[in-house]
Amino acid sequence: MSIHVYNSLSRKKEPFIPIEEGKVKMYVCGPTVYNYIHIGNARPPIVYDMVRKYLEYRGYDVTFISNFTDVDDKIIRAANELGEDVFKVANRFIEAYHQDTCALGVKEADIHPRVTETIPEIIAFIEALVNKGYAYESKGDVYFRTRKFEGYGKLSSQPIEDLRSGARIEVDERKEDALDFVLWKAAKVEEISWKSPWGEGRPGWHIECSAMVRKYLGDTIDIHAGGQDLSFPHHENEIAQSEALTGKPMANYWLHNGFINIDNEKMSKSLGNFVLANEIIRQHSAEVVRFFMLTAHYRSPINFSDELLEGARNGLERLKTAVSSLEHRLEESVDLGQEADWFERVDAQKQRFIQEMDDDFNSANGIAVLFDLAKEANRYLREEQTSKKVLEAFISLFHEFANVLGLILHSQKELLDADIELLIEKRNEARKQKDFALADQIRDELKEQGIVLEDTAQGVRWKRG
Repeated sequence: MSIHVYNSLSRKKEPFIPIEEGKVKMYVCGPTVYNYIHIGNARPPIVYDMVRKYLEYRGYDVTFISNFTDVDDKIIRAANELGEDVFKVANRFIEAYHQDTCALGVKEADIHPRVTETIPEIIAFIEALVNKGYAYESKGDVYFRTRKFEGYGKLSSQPIEDLRSGARIEVDERKEDALDFVLWKAAKVEEISWKSPWGEGRPGWHIECSAMVRKYLGDTIDIHAGGQDLSFPHHENEIAQSEALTGKPMANYWLHNGFINIDNEKMSKSLGNFVLANEIIRQHSAEVVRFFMLTAHYRSPINFSDELLEGARNGLERLKTAVSSLEHRLEESVDLGQEADWFERVDAQKQRFIQEMDDDFNSANGIAVLFDLAKEANRYLREEQTSKKVLEAFISLFHEFANVLGLILHSQKELLDADIELLIEKRNEARKQKDFALADQIRDELKEQGIVLEDTAQGVRWKRG
């Protein structure tokens, strides 16, 4: 079996063949840090963290880079409104980003480069483009000659002749051509800036990623990824800049995740359905948000609503209950022999999971395999006798899958806090003393805290209500 990836550049699935055997160089466009991330911003970190984890699971050594745009018009505007330094604003929201994504189970990038730390490389990159005739200076600004790059539009499949009338093309008398885009911006009064061959100024948005990719990963990388909205113009401009300079492909595979809708409407500030990630995390928990995100294929649009999140919570709870039941039974099981048939069933689920995930990182189908594994586990638990080794095989595979998806399927015993443990112990003692009124009272108290008790032959069990 081999991994196949949908390549946005070719618009088809292709076998994944890295540049260097066993190693993957991956770059994901990160946030512009002028505010807290919204739920749409949270999807790329979750999605590409899953991709990274799956590649590592399949034996690849992944170098994962994701940048921070820490100087930009939006950040400067936010700093002016707050009366704060640009660096202070950027640092605060970078820290907030780390807090939100860490809660969502996202592993930190190997390197999180910042624009303000990459200025020398950006200037050198622009100078090289000027020297090759792909860029020119105009009144302190530097622009890229879009028409000079023959492949422009190949990622977004937009012929260059159709772009001139496009609404997103900026018209500026300083440009030779309306299609040209800015690489370096001349400084405005009292605006943060750096010295350059063209005077004081700062980088344009698109050039930063080209410079960072080349600095940390080289001229050509394996995977470049980001949200669907970045395909044009950001990624298109990255390709033009990088390939004009090096004459080599910037990336062999381009991945783009789909949009998020809120209650079946596209999320936007104008509609008032703009939801911050930390608000959703507080309302529904980070693990539920991550699980929900992965129940859809990363390229598909995803609808966000409280009802759908509640459904995800219930689904995740079913998986946790299955693991808890296995661990509960494990305490009293013994080795009954090999039981080859059940080991084969467990292994079959593992092979199915790999097959589904190999198909363009299809986490939705991977989670479906998790639910099938839960069904098999529950079927096995109905056996009169259970083998310790089979139970361990089920538990191990659950956690193997969960690690790939960035989920935590703790046993329920581990989720109990000290207060609830004491209440359950108190209720057990009350039942022994035949004080059923007190036992019922404690049961009701726990129910109010979202803990539902079940009295079984093996002892007291619980689940979240």
